[in-house]
Amino acid sequence: MLRKIIKIDKEKCNGCGLCVSACHEGAIGVVDGSAVLLRDDYCDGLGDCLPVCPTGAITFEQREALAYDEAEVKKVKKSVEQKENGQLPCGCPGTNTHAIERDGDVLPKEAPVKANMSQLAQWPVQIKLVPVNAPFFENAGLLVTADCAAYAYRDFHDSFMKKRITLIGCPKLDDVDYSEKLTAILKSNDIKSVTVVRMEVPCCGGIENAVKTALKNCGKMIPWQVVTISTDGNLLD
Repeated sequence: MLRKIIKIDKEKCNGCGLCVSACHEGAIGVVDGSAVLLRDDYCDGLGDCLPVCPTGAITFEQREALAYDEAEVKKVKKSVEQKENGQLPCGCPGTNTHAIERDGDVLPKEAPVKANMSQLAQWPVQIKLVPVNAPFFENAGLLVTADCAAYAYRDFHDSFMKKRITLIGCPKLDDVDYSEKLTAILKSNDIKSVTVVRMEVPCCGGIENAVKTALKNCGKMIPWQVVTISTDGNLLD
């Protein structure tokens, strides 16, 4: 059928991916560094992607295309929501949500290195993957940390992860606004405290600012603290 549909100029596209997030139908993806229209029948022709494109690479054109398949789009959206909430009828098993039981203090610090000394209390740990309403959040102390902090600080598990729910991320590598997800977690659960562990590098301030924004927007008074680790593995405050 002849209908209005988006057109993407690959020469103008810088691969930023903003159009992917703006498209609520899942019609656009980034392939080989450039945005592409993945399926004609997922494009509703409304153009939510146009205003977010910083280079003007997206326009409308009138051409022969498959009709917009609203039923299929709804099915895909439902599948994505199930994955985000830890309900996976199919897909990557690594995103299945579960708590991890630990007995007491696990092991003394002088235990052999080969022994299991992990203090991880749940899975998944990535801020982007963890479901907002995961049961392990209830009455939990929350640790929000830069993912490289655990490599920099030798005693990270016992000093910070022990008896806390751990969420990790990297504001420099993840093209997302953590504050929205963290706000939802704080609003939806009875969180008793928040500890932020960041590196001294400037980009790591993004994770601290995201937590501060979430604490401000959640409408609750929750005790919180920030710990900074140097790149050579020392505590700075």
